[in-house]
Amino acid sequence: MLKIISILTLALSAPVHASEGFQWVSSIAHIIHFPEHIITFAMIGFLIILLGGIYRYKLTKAASLVIPDEGITFRNIVEAYGAFIYGQCKNILGEKYAAQYFSYAATFFIVILLSNLIGLVPGFLPPTGFFSTTFALGCTSFIYFNWQGIKTQGFWKYMKHFAGPFWYLAFMMFPLELLSNFIRAFSLSIRLRGNMFGDHMTLTIFTNLAPFLVPVIFLSLGLMVCIIQAYVFMLLSLVYIALALPHDDHEEGHAEH
Repeated sequence: MLKIISILTLALSAPVHASEGFQWVSSIAHIIHFPEHIITFAMIGFLIILLGGIYRYKLTKAASLVIPDEGITFRNIVEAYGAFIYGQCKNILGEKYAAQYFSYAATFFIVILLSNLIGLVPGFLPPTGFFSTTFALGCTSFIYFNWQGIKTQGFWKYMKHFAGPFWYLAFMMFPLELLSNFIRAFSLSIRLRGNMFGDHMTLTIFTNLAPFLVPVIFLSLGLMVCIIQAYVFMLLSLVYIALALPHDDHEEGHAEH
């Protein structure tokens, strides 16, 4: 039993040294001259599309679209995930916008989560362990929530909200708020990359110090980090969207008081 546990521990700790050792996508990267993490990210995208196709197929075979299946099934897991994400959208954006931005939040969460988790699989590097990936995700979020603000409010009205509520402070507030808005893309990317890099660095250190059993503890903690970081990225993206959207209901409430 001890030998089996030791073998499993070493196998699970393999991702730590993946950058220096064997990687499943190395041969593909050598042929097409693309970095391993980009190929892995593309594989994750294909996997998500495949899972989406399987879910749609399951729906066509379901006896009822309203009544869930019995027990723990693939359909029930996907729908539980959807209910969770919709709940987060409703809490942050309200009932009015929850359905509109549900697909955005659900896609971001699952892409980042799988990109984090694949780093725990021997022979794979997590795409989110590279700044180029996290920066691309941060820029995508940045472009999206700013575009939604311009789309829903109009360009000049959206720019006006950076000036703050008091016109006599606009000369000072506008550049500060605009700078704060641009920094969001970097903060999202640096936070995700830093936490994932730190998680794998911690696992590397403790694997070198104690290669048996101990890494399993940090792999469990790494699993928590993977989930939390995907959730935080999605949550902050929704908050930024909420800040970019018009606040007519909020303003009317103040007017009544």
